[in-house]
Amino acid sequence: MDALEMAIATRNPAPCSLIHHSDRGAQYACNAYSALLNLHGIQASMSRVGNPYDNAKAESFMKTLKQEEVQGLTYKDAVDAHKRIGAFIETIYNQQRLHSALNYLTPEEYEQKHSRRRHMEMAA
Repeated sequence: MDALEMAIATRNPAPCSLIHHSDRGAQYACNAYSALLNLHGIQASMSRVGNPYDNAKAESFMKTLKQEEVQGLTYKDAVDAHKRIGAFIETIYNQQRLHSALNYLTPEEYEQKHSRRRHMEMAA
């Protein structure tokens, strides 16, 4: 829930503009998490039982995170791991790393492009 709240605060998505996809873990299916999604107008989407392919993008992200940041590193403690992994996600993964699934844009560039397009459509 902390990560979801941080993402909402950082990105400030428009209501009904997001779909939150996850596996069927208890942390995503619990009432508190569902209520937080509903409060912000975020549509929940869960993978089918026993089908890891539904969550392929998330699995790909975890592979990238492990290979490019975590593997071979030693963190001093949980606070150090949280800080360094967070910095990797925000600076490398979101702002510098090109993604073939996003037409070779960074996630930040893709989000900005999508946001501009949505604003133009709403203004028309």
